[in-house]
Amino acid sequence: MEIVALEKLDPAQVTDCARILREAFAASGGYGGPSEAEREIASFLPPGERFALAAVEGRRVLGLVGGIDTYSHAMELHPLVVDPPQQGRGIGAALVKALEAQAAARGKLAVYLGTDDEIGGTSLFGADIFPNALAKLAAIAPTTGHPFFFYQKLGYEPIGVIPDANGFGKPDLLMGRRIAKT
Repeated sequence: MEIVALEKLDPAQVTDCARILREAFAASGGYGGPSEAEREIASFLPPGERFALAAVEGRRVLGLVGGIDTYSHAMELHPLVVDPPQQGRGIGAALVKALEAQAAARGKLAVYLGTDDEIGGTSLFGADIFPNALAKLAAIAPTTGHPFFFYQKLGYEPIGVIPDANGFGKPDLLMGRRIAKT
């Protein structure tokens, strides 16, 4: 497996990135139609404030990570997606590590992300987390597989929560990690 810049992929591989994005987020209803997923992928071309890296094995795209240059010293990770049949092979972790290296090369000190719970993967799903939202975030627990816990294993920690971001009981969980020494 190698990690390559999205702009180095051929058109068929770029189209495959959109398919993977659509299929991976199907359970949460994100990227519902082909045009929405293709617009998201196209937003990373040409690279600039937004860039993407793909995990490729031979000609086959396995996954994709995007970086958005939002702050002078921090970068947003969005999105991270691995082809569902390829999950569990370390591809997502490799993509995150590659994005962190790119962010550090751009002078960033930290990477942050949001991971919505619209599918019931954490103890915060369906709960009224007002008041004391941060205390409830500190006590978060898994109920089913959720990306929050994947990122936690990679060294990301909770840095905030937006209660009801996607409807009642559907929060956006904010996480971050310092990637450079200060």
